[in-house]
Order: sequence, then structure tokens, then C-alpha cells
Amino acid sequence: MNKVFNILGLLGLALLLLAAFLGMQNWAVMGFALPDQFYTLSTIFLGIFIEAAPFLLMGTLASGFVEVFLDRDAIQRLMPKNALLGAVAGGLLGFIFPVCECGVIPLTRRFFSKGLAPATGIAFLLASPVINPIVVASTYAAYGWGPVLFWRIGLSLFIAVAVGLVFALQARPAQLLKPTPLIQISGASVDHPHIAPAAPGLGPRIQRALVIAGDEFFEMGRYLIAGSLVAALLQTVVPQTALLAVGSGPLLSVLVMMALAVLLSICSTVDAFVSLAFVGSFTSGSILSFLVFGPMVDIKSVMLYLQVFQRKTVLYMVWLVFLFVLLASVFINLNIGI
Repeated sequence: MNKVFNILGLLGLALLLLAAFLGMQNWAVMGFALPDQFYTLSTIFLGIFIEAAPFLLMGTLASGFVEVFLDRDAIQRLMPKNALLGAVAGGLLGFIFPVCECGVIPLTRRFFSKGLAPATGIAFLLASPVINPIVVASTYAAYGWGPVLFWRIGLSLFIAVAVGLVFALQARPAQLLKPTPLIQISGASVDHPHIAPAAPGLGPRIQRALVIAGDEFFEMGRYLIAGSLVAALLQTVVPQTALLAVGSGPLLSVLVMMALAVLLSICSTVDAFVSLAFVGSFTSGSILSFLVFGPMVDIKSVMLYLQVFQRKTVLYMVWLVFLFVLLASVFINLNIGI
């Protein structure tokens, strides 16, 4: 699997460099032109990557500072031991660490290495792309102080907590994680053994946090590149007009908008503005499914999930989120409407 990600990452990087190079050349004058699909692909790829990369950087910076400045005992003291309270606390943790779906994954992995319960971490992972002040503000700017904003926050928090509680039933929660976080949770050294422990002073500790953040950014960045490339390929190949032609059915419209959320793989900080284009032609429940499902499950985030959790864990997590969002959105279409 890592070889596949490496190949996709290299292809994406090559595409990025090629697009930048072609942008500096007037190939049409020289009588040479690539197919229009290539320019569409490179434009979409660059759009997704450039939009997501700063948030991945924010997440890895937060991860580095958590590693250096927050000790394991502090996590154990601050997080509730009760499964329900722990999942709720994890769901609300985004207000303290406001990162999107790209940045939250390295930060969650670092929390796991500090002893955070997997169920609490999963609730944080799923909720924080929406339950944070930046996304709340962007949704308010798009829809105002009204039902779309309230339903988005409420459904996102409820689903994140519910999925976290499902995983709290795992008798051996450490089996949910991949070996690297497992080693750390068991009390071994962190996953940067080549970095010497920082001296007590503030300067060396900040330097060590930045080194850890840099290592993690380049480690996770290849999966972001791979996910962005796959999302761009799907957007180039699959005609969106075929998806948008079925927006009025209470069930089909929800399935289409959930598929579109995965297909577009846009950041949760801007997806509210994108969804405005579908208001009026799609059902209200399907608009909510786009706003709730997309930040939890898209192509690039699933590829990043696979670097933290076992493959079976990711499969169950995606399936549970899909079912919860589908049922809630169809219920809203049939019984409530907003």
C-alpha cells in the first residue's frame, strides 16, 4: 500500500512541476499543445493541493508543539475517563485546536502517542473539521445564523460522538491503530528517535517542535499529494452534469451529494460556499449531507486515515459515518425540511 501511495505521490509531484513548467512556456506558439483534459486535471489538482497544504502544515505544527510541550500525564488528567464524556470532549476539542480534515490527522496521531483513548481521538478526528471556530464562521458567512448552521454543527458532533462510542466498545482499543501509534501508546519512544531530546530552555524546545513538524509534514504530504491527484482524476473523468441531473429525490439526491463531497475533496473551511451553488436544485437534506459527510470522509483524508488506523478500522469508520449521514439526511428530507 505504501508503494502505491509513493507512486501516486510522485505522479502528483511530477504533475505539479510539469504544470508549473508549462505555465511559463507559450507552447501554442511553438506548435505544441497538450490535451485540454491535462490542463483541467492539473488545475483541479493544484487547486485541491494548494487549498489543503496550509492546513496540513498547521496540523503538523500543532502536532510538533503537542509532542514537545504537552506531556502524557496532562492528557490523562484533562480527558474524561468515561467513554461518553470522553467522546463528547473529543468532539469539542476542535475549538481548542482549530484544524481542518487534513491538519487534524497528524495532530490526532500525536494525541494517540500521548495516551489519548482511540474512541476520544476518533470523535476529535471526525468532528473537528466542522466543530471549530473557522468553519463555524465560514458556514455563518454562507448561510447566516439559521438552520443550516445549527444542523451542520449538531449532526457533525452527534455522528462523531456516536462513531467514537461504537469504537469504545472494542475490548482491545489499541488494535484499532497501526503499529507506529501502538508503540507510542505502549510507552516506547516517540516516532522520531533520531531527534535528540530538547534542552530545558524554550528555544531548543521550539526548535525540536519545528523539526518534528517538518518531518511529519513531508511524511503526510505524500499522501495528500496522492489523494489530491486521485480526486482530480475523478473530477476530470466523471461528468458532474450526470450527478447534478438527479437532485430532487429524497434518497438519490443525498447519495449524489455525498458522492460529490468525496469527488470534490474540498476543504471544510470553504465547502459551505461551494454548496450554495446547489441550493434550490437539491434537497435540503442533501445539502447537509454534503456539509457533514465531506469533512469526515473524502479521498485525501481517507488516505491519511490509513497512516494512523488499521485498514479494517478505516473501513468501519467510513461505513458508520456513511450510514449515519445517509439516515439523518433522508429523515430530514422526508420529515423536516429546512
